[in-house]
Amino acid sequence: MKQSWFYRKSSIKKLYISTLIILGAVLFVESFIVLHPHFSVEKIFGFHAVFGFLSCVGLIIFAKLLGFLVKRKDDYYDM
Repeated sequence: MKQSWFYRKSSIKKLYISTLIILGAVLFVESFIVLHPHFSVEKIFGFHAVFGFLSCVGLIIFAKLLGFLVKRKDDYYDM
């Protein structure tokens, strides 16, 4: 069986490197943008990137926990 491109080691490495390049570009662009923070924590360089990443991780963890609560057996609809 042919392996999907997403699971190949070379593709995983390329995705990892491209993700780091995009993150670096976002942090680089942030140094040229004038921010108008409402809270003092928003003044920290890279705060929005870290906040976005942690929010994404939190959503994934929440979805996994919710999956355990609403999971049904495989034969749930079999009568």
